[in-house]
Amino acid sequence: MTERTGRTGEVEERTLEQTFQERQLAAALDTLHAYILDLSVQAGEDRAYGETLWQEISRSEGLLQELAYYHDYGEFLCRYQVAGYTLADVLVWQVDHFKLYMDRPEEMNRYRRQRLLLSAFHTLARMEEEPTALMNFMDKMQGETGQDIP
Repeated sequence: MTERTGRTGEVEERTLEQTFQERQLAAALDTLHAYILDLSVQAGEDRAYGETLWQEISRSEGLLQELAYYHDYGEFLCRYQVAGYTLADVLVWQVDHFKLYMDRPEEMNRYRRQRLLLSAFHTLARMEEEPTALMNFMDKMQGETGQDIP
């Protein structure tokens, strides 16, 4: 079966299967959007933070796949990389990095799984979009150990 829609006098045929797939995709994106907003609230952030992060993630097919996999299975797919770094790499670095701030409880992401997760997505999105952010992150990854040793 086909569905006919008119556009500027042209007739475009679309199968019901294509229409169904597009609706499934739209529903999946809506679910992921709501998930990011919910995680933002759980992480102690406001809705504006969640919306901004969603815009960053939704511009990246790789990050969308990682988010969908995490949403469905509760673990990282680790297929998408920026300069060889995966979300898991970023998350491990964050945990190690925040060990430096153990005397500052207001900054302790290690007790907020959602905040760490969102921060990892944000970091990878920035690395993907901004060469300067990528270079800064790579310098930090190689230079910070999370130990008190200078």
